[in-house]
Amino acid sequence: MNINENIRWLLSFYRTSEISGALFFGQLARSMKPGIIQHNMTQQFADEAQHSRYWADCLQQLDMKPIKLERSYQDYYLKAAGLPSNLMEVLAITHVFELRVFEQYSHHKKIITQPKIVLQTLDTIIGEEVWHLKWVRKALKDMEAEYGVNEVQSTIKRFMQADRDAYLKVTDEYQDRIDSMMLTA
Repeated sequence: MNINENIRWLLSFYRTSEISGALFFGQLARSMKPGIIQHNMTQQFADEAQHSRYWADCLQQLDMKPIKLERSYQDYYLKAAGLPSNLMEVLAITHVFELRVFEQYSHHKKIITQPKIVLQTLDTIIGEEVWHLKWVRKALKDMEAEYGVNEVQSTIKRFMQADRDAYLKVTDEYQDRIDSMMLTA
């Protein structure tokens, strides 16, 4: 398989997943009552939309057009985890999801032979992902008074299992593309 086509596919997958994240968080922010969580959720959906644009810009600088993909990582994720039923679950699934994004982008940075613009894009996005992890972790900590520490922790644990299932599904389905990228490390 052509390595450039795999890079194009992977960056398009990131782009599509960031669009899905922006739409998900935008819908949530619109449905919430005003407050700090709505404020932070609004910032997060704006960040996710920007991340999608960053990937589109990156592809353009590589003289590649994005591929229209039918599925994003979130599609696999929600199938494995189910829809969250309350705000604590939304934040728990967001926390676990953001950990996966941080790990994936950090892992991608370790690929030695890749264009500099990809590394620059990853650095920009990873910096913003750190804030996402921070605000969600604090909101979950604050919710322990309402839901209890055990309920919050068990919800996170349940979504971590769903995350592992979704990640395995994605890697199984696209292993040849991922291998071609990772074998260059």
